Amino acid sequence: QVQLVESGGGLVQAGGSLRLSCVVSGSIIGINFGAWYRQAPGKQRELVAIITSASSTNYADSVKGRFTISRDNAKNTVYLQMNSLEPDDTAVYYCNANVMSRTELNPSYWGRGTQVTVSS
Repeated sequence: QVQLVESGGGLVQAGGSLRLSCVVSGSIIGINFGAWYRQAPGKQRELVAIITSASSTNYADSVKGRFTISRDNAKNTVYLQMNSLEPDDTAVYYCNANVMSRTELNPSYWGRGTQVTVSS
């Protein structure tokens, strides 16, 4: 019933910017934690950024100063603003959300991912 849909990925040149969106729909009250992960071919999935219900944030060292995670509680949406993109940022980006539910205790969900490709 609960779905996460990522959007905003695409092809961009090094130094460019993209903004990813993760819309959480279904029977939820709101989002507790929102996070972005990424996985490049042949690499393990890694945590990129996380935002709490109080809007505190943490980032992987590789993206600090370049990426910003944010949220819009009214829209049940988590964003990832990516600036100064580098070829090493190329990956499939996945949204993960731990939500407040009327029927379950703090369930978490994954989106299907969106491709980000950075050319040099």
